[in-house]
Amino acid sequence: MTRDLSRLFKPRTIAVIGGGAWCAAIVGAAERIGYGGLIVPVHPEGKLIAGRRALRSLAQVEGPVDAAFVGVNRQATIDVVAELAAMGAGGAVCFASGFTEAAAEDAAGGDLQARLVAAAGNMPLLGPNCYGFVNALDQAAIWPDQHGMRPVERGVAILTQSSNIAINLTMQRRALPIAMMVACGNMAQTTQAEIAAALLDDDRITAIGLHVEGFGNLRGWEMLASKARARGVALVALKVGASEQAQAAAVSHTASLAGGDAGAQALLDRLGIARLHTLPAFLETLKLLHCCGRLASRGVASISCSGGEASLVADLARGTGLHFPPLDQAQKQALRGALGPMVALANPLDYHTYIWRDTAAMTRAWAAMTGAGIGITLSLVDYPHTDATDWDCATQAALNVRAETGAPFAVVSTLPELMPEAVAARLMAGGVAPLQGLPEALAALVAASTPLPPPAPPLLLPGPAREAVLIGEAEAKAALAGFGLAVPTGWLAQAGDLEQAARGLTPPLVLKGTGLAHKSDHGAVRLGLRPGDLEQAAAEIGPGPYLLEEMVTDGAAELLVGVLRDQAHGFVLTLGAGGVLTELMQDSLSLLVPAPRDAVQAALMHLRCAPLLTGYRGGPAADIDAILAAIDFVQAYVTAHAATLEEIEINPLICTPSRAVAADALIREAQP
Repeated sequence: MTRDLSRLFKPRTIAVIGGGAWCAAIVGAAERIGYGGLIVPVHPEGKLIAGRRALRSLAQVEGPVDAAFVGVNRQATIDVVAELAAMGAGGAVCFASGFTEAAAEDAAGGDLQARLVAAAGNMPLLGPNCYGFVNALDQAAIWPDQHGMRPVERGVAILTQSSNIAINLTMQRRALPIAMMVACGNMAQTTQAEIAAALLDDDRITAIGLHVEGFGNLRGWEMLASKARARGVALVALKVGASEQAQAAAVSHTASLAGGDAGAQALLDRLGIARLHTLPAFLETLKLLHCCGRLASRGVASISCSGGEASLVADLARGTGLHFPPLDQAQKQALRGALGPMVALANPLDYHTYIWRDTAAMTRAWAAMTGAGIGITLSLVDYPHTDATDWDCATQAALNVRAETGAPFAVVSTLPELMPEAVAARLMAGGVAPLQGLPEALAALVAASTPLPPPAPPLLLPGPAREAVLIGEAEAKAALAGFGLAVPTGWLAQAGDLEQAARGLTPPLVLKGTGLAHKSDHGAVRLGLRPGDLEQAAAEIGPGPYLLEEMVTDGAAELLVGVLRDQAHGFVLTLGAGGVLTELMQDSLSLLVPAPRDAVQAALMHLRCAPLLTGYRGGPAADIDAILAAIDFVQAYVTAHAATLEEIEINPLICTPSRAVAADALIREAQP
């Protein structure tokens, strides 16, 4: 369901229901942002709240209530919300806690939340356990505490599940224009994705930042990503937490590789939402997107009047995917004309101080560092605390370059505190990104230059959690072979029958014990056997039955292909280096099912073991099409068993020049 949030976020009348200090703070917060509408306190005793006499009931409010702050206890909240919904209010912010977020300590919390949602009906509801919002575009706020927001004409929106983090972010002094701050609470009804999608309808919103603890409705996130792509508005996320569901299955390598955060990262990658890991980097990325939008390239030009800074930016960019394209002849000619013969020309560029305070020459030199293949040009400038105006030449040169070339441009302070807020605001007004802190700036560049992935098909959603059982290797292989996956020729046999069983197989042979998830760890695998070796090998392994198979001898590489049911994110498909060294190498990437072939191939080529697949140092190359087909077969099995499947692991998938063979397989699945 899509709810109309416009009355809630742009209210002409706000009802404040309750009598505590939090309710009084609502009035102060609205006044600080310049709210010009009507604020109506409501309390059954007719209290004086922030200097305003309260009405004794909602029935006494004249005209429609566009938005309400419900600042009463959790039991009373349900009745108040029901009354607001019945009178056609535009929405409510529920401040009370003690709902599902407290269910672990108070079993009543979940029931109360269900009753709250039922009471609201179609009326938009923020929370419960929620601070509300500050709308700096339309100068409206329902916010029961301090905030540092100021009116803006355009800017970024930030949504967070933590009210305290929301307060802190409003207090930033980085010249980031925050147009909308929304604390989402525990999202009993209106979700973070739904709120963000509604904000995309406002063309004054330049980018959206999401502090995410959990995703919830995955279809809502798919819809948000699609709408943001269509509107050309970038989404970035600060994702915290990890999925307990993805860690539940401890019997496989897949569980350890795909557990925790892999599902969340795969979902963000699929949706085209760049991820940051710290609040400063999160804010700097939003600042960059507000000024410059998405960057067309990861090519970076850097200029500084110090060789130390030039080396520092080059070193910090290593491993990020950012690169510094060499200067072309036109750039060199323009730089030589601006800088003279004493400067060695390179990117990153140390332009020395020969032209310092010559704004015109600085402009010419810095403009020469823009151009084709350069996603953004950085000027590294640390402003002095004593007199920042003494560095005005650098500020004006950056503004000149942006105005003259139209190319994305940023002034970067290597330390966050060396960018005065007044200077940052001036740069922002001229379309130059004032980035504070060199590591944070580079993280912002990576995020802003991450290309959008091709649109993906809808996620395969898992069924509800059920108790799963381990299916034996032979049965698992037979089930997967039914979907097209190649498996070794072989069968089950008991001790005493092994030589007879081997007559239909081509040596060398493999003998395995059964009933174990990690056979190699228990010495239950014997390779390269001849028929006469089998009985002795079986005695060493232990009691049967045994799985006897033909050995795959022409492998170019071994991969792990695993799928793990993750209730929070879907089915996580993990691809990685396979065999006995899987966990030691920790070489894996995760996608979500269904993963298109081009995405799977790109992931395979990003593995550290990828050179083995393409023929390392003259070795045989694997059949990539056969590998991709094998992964398709696995995904087909997952799709057919989505209601019951917990996990699949193929380790190793032996990749040869002509085929891809599942040498070992594990399935955990609930019984139908």
